[in-house]
Amino acid sequence: MITTDHTVQLFLDFFRERGHELTPGGSLIPSPGDPVLFTTSGMHPLTPYLEGRPHPLGRRLTGRQRCLRTTDLDEVGDDTHLTVFEMLGSWSLGDYGGSQSLRWGFELLRDGFGIDPGRMHVTVFGGDEQVEPDHESWRTWEELGLPVEPTTEENWWSNGPTGLCGPDSEIFIWTGDEIPQGTPTSDDRWVEVWNHVMMRYTRHPDGTLEPLHRPCIDTGLGLERLVRILRNTQSVYDIDVFQPWITTLPRIWDPLDERSLRLLSDHLRSSIVILGDRVTPSPSGRGYVLRRLIRRTLTTLRRDDPTRTLSDLPIELMEHTLEHFRQSVDPHEVRTVLLDEERKFDLLLQRGRKVLSRSRFTGPLTEDDYHYLHDTHGLPRDLVVYLNTEAGVS
Repeated sequence: MITTDHTVQLFLDFFRERGHELTPGGSLIPSPGDPVLFTTSGMHPLTPYLEGRPHPLGRRLTGRQRCLRTTDLDEVGDDTHLTVFEMLGSWSLGDYGGSQSLRWGFELLRDGFGIDPGRMHVTVFGGDEQVEPDHESWRTWEELGLPVEPTTEENWWSNGPTGLCGPDSEIFIWTGDEIPQGTPTSDDRWVEVWNHVMMRYTRHPDGTLEPLHRPCIDTGLGLERLVRILRNTQSVYDIDVFQPWITTLPRIWDPLDERSLRLLSDHLRSSIVILGDRVTPSPSGRGYVLRRLIRRTLTTLRRDDPTRTLSDLPIELMEHTLEHFRQSVDPHEVRTVLLDEERKFDLLLQRGRKVLSRSRFTGPLTEDDYHYLHDTHGLPRDLVVYLNTEAGVS
């Protein structure tokens, strides 16, 4: 049976055999001075080196990085989206070019992981008013015999409004039961697993593009998505690292519908990983992201049964998650923080019930009401919706 750990090892060994040095990777917390709250991609910790600084390990790198994205929170619970996930990556810091990166990617998927090329489809940058199509990637894929779909915005990568940017090429795998059909932009059964970014430009504040003196290659492969495909499961929640969650939670909190089970598994696991990187709940910043995840967990957990509590959660689930992410925090400390947040949540609920019992809020709430409740009383929208549901108010 294919495991997540085996998949990681195969990937890293493949690139190390081709001269790539292993980067430390790891923490969700960016380096001091970085304005973002959490590491969102495998390349994030390498940004200074992609911009031109020499890396102490050389010009070919590979690694494994845990990441967190809040932009997809509303998608969590479907077959592919997670809050905390892992990226496998390979990087060329001015060494080999895009064609070599794509060829190695194809070789690893086909020969290393045994994926039938007939289940692969790729997209490339088709050009716009500033940059011509990515002919090199297009030609490489045609030589390898894969179908190519050109796009514009979907295959242009940028690190923000300004800074590093360039065309990218994404590899999709067919997950449907039928013979592959359509294209990645027309059928969502094509699941993206690996993006190869050709960092060739710097974008200036006026929108102009300056070619980099040292073009780089950054690739990112979604670990959980790949394992899902290799194990031929319905979703990322069916792979080995989620099995302890998916099998345990229904036993302690029955019943749970499928989407609630997935959301609870994701949010609790993600909260443990954030705590494992020594972030604590707070009213702002990283701590607020953690607090929001815990409160979304609690509103989902209690929607069908208000007596449910995080004290029911076995310590073994925390141990399993911390071990998988190679974190040394005591699981009992994690449990203590979760239960303390649950107590604060209960106090917030009590206050929220009193506020919402006022005559002003007896009818349907307006956007102004939601803003007022948040800004004046610290009641976020999802909590207000939960309280109204609890009270039987639509």
